[in-house]
Amino acid sequence: MSKTSRRITFTDMKNSATPEKRSEGPTQRGQFKKRASILEAAAEVFCREGFAGASVDEIAIEANVSRQTVYNHYCEKETLFVAVVEDVMSRADQMLFSMLSTFPVNADNLEDDLVAFSIRINKNCFCNQDGKFLRRLIQNEGERYPHLFETWRQQGPGRIISALGALFARLSAGGALKIDDFDVAARQFLALGNADLQLMLLFGQLPTESQLESAARNAVRTFVRAYGTEKLAERPQLAAVSG
Repeated sequence: MSKTSRRITFTDMKNSATPEKRSEGPTQRGQFKKRASILEAAAEVFCREGFAGASVDEIAIEANVSRQTVYNHYCEKETLFVAVVEDVMSRADQMLFSMLSTFPVNADNLEDDLVAFSIRINKNCFCNQDGKFLRRLIQNEGERYPHLFETWRQQGPGRIISALGALFARLSAGGALKIDDFDVAARQFLALGNADLQLMLLFGQLPTESQLESAARNAVRTFVRAYGTEKLAERPQLAAVSG
């Protein structure tokens, strides 16, 4: 299948997987509940078996619905896969932006606050179920659906980096940090926070609270060494941060 035809197919599938908005009654609520159950079950099966290994029968059993019900909602397995990826990516993006609202607003206790922020990002965005699903889906199917994950990369992480960069710009303007390129600093902050966790996440292990805190402390100390100013150095050293 050519790259062009893939994009056409993806658009068609996306449209067919999107329900029309109607007045909600008991029947429609039941249909929405079935769709949600199918999506949740399909995410589990696709992550476990990969696209090629997953079967509609297995997804139907996991969702506790009939095989025909799956086809009634999603037409074919590929349509269902696209719907699963979009559902997981949408929730992951929402959680990331929710975490951005907890970014430190001033530099009074900046190191402590950045450690706490890094813990929240890792715990709620990278170590949760959606984070696990997204990693597995990209690892297993990123080559098969490059355009699908590229769209997410631009609309999800790309926007997050810009938003986080703007928050670092505000702190830099206050004199606690000295940053020349805010987007680079944002990418480095996220990468540092995830550095000590990558291997265990790759093998499906969840970090403990103490491992999350240790990873965040290491990240913030490195980040502050690179971007901190004398004004920040005059403030108290890192205190204990609960997980």
